[in-house]
Amino acid sequence: MKILILGSGGREHAFAWKIAQSNHCEELFVAPGNAGTAQIATNIALGVNDFEAIANFATEKKIDLILVGPEAPLVAGIADYFAANEQLQHIKIIGPNKQGAILEGSKDFSKNFMRKYNIPTAQSQTFTKDTLEEGLAYLATQNTPIVLKADGLAAGKGVIISETLEHAQATLKEMLVDAKFGDASARVVIEEFLQGIEMSSFVITDGNDYCLLPEAKDYKRIGEKDTGLNTGGMGAVSPVPFAKGDFMQKVEDQVIRPTIEGLKAEGIQYIGFIFFGLMNVGGNPYVIEYNARMGDPETEVVLPRVKSDLVELLIATADNKLQDYTLELDPRTAATVMLVSGGYPESYEKGKTMTGFDQAQDVILFHAGTKTNDTGETVTNGGRVIALTGFGNDIPQALDKSKAAAEQISFEGKYYRKDIGLDLLN
Repeated sequence: MKILILGSGGREHAFAWKIAQSNHCEELFVAPGNAGTAQIATNIALGVNDFEAIANFATEKKIDLILVGPEAPLVAGIADYFAANEQLQHIKIIGPNKQGAILEGSKDFSKNFMRKYNIPTAQSQTFTKDTLEEGLAYLATQNTPIVLKADGLAAGKGVIISETLEHAQATLKEMLVDAKFGDASARVVIEEFLQGIEMSSFVITDGNDYCLLPEAKDYKRIGEKDTGLNTGGMGAVSPVPFAKGDFMQKVEDQVIRPTIEGLKAEGIQYIGFIFFGLMNVGGNPYVIEYNARMGDPETEVVLPRVKSDLVELLIATADNKLQDYTLELDPRTAATVMLVSGGYPESYEKGKTMTGFDQAQDVILFHAGTKTNDTGETVTNGGRVIALTGFGNDIPQALDKSKAAAEQISFEGKYYRKDIGLDLLN
């Protein structure tokens, strides 16, 4: 098969790394890719939202399957674009259509969906600029901390936890009146704060059946012990110690199956990954959010634990044959540490020369914000630069490998968290 992956982050490098191992993969392209994907696939300078250019390339290269990494092209309707064109309909698309991607594209839609299908989630209400005063009054009746979420896509940064009423009311005004997140915060979901431990669960579904992938826990805050600003993700571990037995049975019975059945009841033919952001509250799972794709950096610990051929899984999904599919997993623990640019998640510089790749032993390197410059050097090209995934018999062992490798790779302003996964040991 000739396969095209859309995206340029660590998630897409992880997909490319796994797909390149398959005997079913004849030729692999990544658009636009990064310095890491360039080592195992052919990078193509295409924008992920340029559907016409993607379609032209797919036709020219006789692409059989397209795996959509990021959320933006899904929410914009790339699957619908291919389905509407007779010359493109034979290409398998792994990713939901526009109707399905609204699970991630609108927090308001997903909250209403969860209420309708009795999927456990925090209580919430949604407000717009026109109902600002009602929103401010509503905040005054709620306990703090409280969560404010931009309704639309905000690159993983549209969620703000306010510790005081004053901060919450000021934030609501910033989001609705000052358009803090642009159009994404034209509607704001105000949600009760759930006290518990977060984790992420993942499935791939063909619209009828699903395959449960390894779970993970990611770390969003820039600072150790989960302090400071939210980021796109500073690291992750898999498996999650508490995600087994009764708890995972509840996740499947109360969250995953009702979601799949709810999508069918809504007439949504959903083909692709679903990410369930969960909170473990006293042994019960609550859904914080849905994503219509795999998480990043969770993919960097989930895929290394999958022993099965990923292309076979993707084909079974596209062909509606997941019913009899069995996934084989590596029982070991994977931990990934994300090296980020100095100043991230606020302003940071790009183009910093990176060295030490050869010294980073016993880990898998997943490039995120990197590129190759005119002289052939690997340089930084984003806030989150590279993920280093180590394996071990437990979290400390896996993390030690990741941290040892993190010390070997150098670039100006490098920063990373050294406590990924350690909170799960308590």
